Amino acid sequence: NFESINELTSSLLQYPIPPDTEVIVSPPSIYLDYVVKKMASRKISVSAQNCYKHAKGAYTGEISPQMLKDVNVGWVILGHSERRNEFQETNELISDKVLLALDAGLKVILCVGEKLEERKAGKMKDIVFHQLSTCIGKIPSWENLVIAYEPVWAIRTGNPATPEEAQEAHKLIREWLVEKVSPEIGATQIIIYGGSVNAANCKALASHKDI
Repeated sequence: NFESINELTSSLLQYPIPPDTEVIVSPPSIYLDYVVKKMASRKISVSAQNCYKHAKGAYTGEISPQMLKDVNVGWVILGHSERRNEFQETNELISDKVLLALDAGLKVILCVGEKLEERKAGKMKDIVFHQLSTCIGKIPSWENLVIAYEPVWAIRTGNPATPEEAQEAHKLIREWLVEKVSPEIGATQIIIYGGSVNAANCKALASHKDI
């Protein structure tokens, strides 16, 4: 609600941000304009949680990348596991969204990750690599893309991946990028971790080479 949005954004404005750190907040769409204006005085970017695959048309309730640009939103999250699972978004649909968002000048946080049963079955690599493979041919500029590894089994469960598990997944993603895209992209691509991150574990996660 507005009260919690205001409380969180106000707290962010109170603390210094290291010059080598980029902070991005992603409120629900109805609060985007408010948060953009409130964050304008700080080095804090604002991201939408979703957008649609068409620039314009009769798609009631959907938000296009250009609409986000109109209110000075610079980022969008695509492929979040909740969109994949609750709204049955396919890899192909997410790929179309990524292309349109990048073409519109937005920066994209592309989420990938496996479910618990997939991990237990040894399919983590297959799932994550397939999620990535549907997008790679449509990415015009990798500098405007961030990959977020978010194992579904760690989201809202209080059971995050260990720093070692996250590092292993990020290393595999880098190796895949080296092979499928280029050594340069594999070495420089920003890959972040999401899934029950908190004040107690964030430092240990961030200390690993590939996170």
